[in-house]
Amino acid sequence: MVLKILRISDVIGMKIFTDSGDYVGLIEEANITGNKIDSWRIRIGRDSNVSSLLSGARGLIIPHQYIKAIGEVILINRNAIPTREESEETTGEASEMSETAL
Repeated sequence: MVLKILRISDVIGMKIFTDSGDYVGLIEEANITGNKIDSWRIRIGRDSNVSSLLSGARGLIIPHQYIKAIGEVILINRNAIPTREESEETTGEASEMSETAL
């Protein structure tokens, strides 16, 4: 077995899919801390199912620990993507905070 070593510049622009097969978007940037990749900035694809969950956000930061495989595409753990329930809880908390601030 031959180990193929990629440069970060080779990974930029790669398509990202969840381990359940859902398209997420493209790698935009790597966030590096202490000579190690800490997280990946992802541009959400327009035709992605994830875009509806993030209520208009154009990007997402995924911690490196959620990356399952890097090859022709990148596979991430589906738990890295917020679910609809989490999005609604966050939106509800934000509206409660804005109401109390008034």
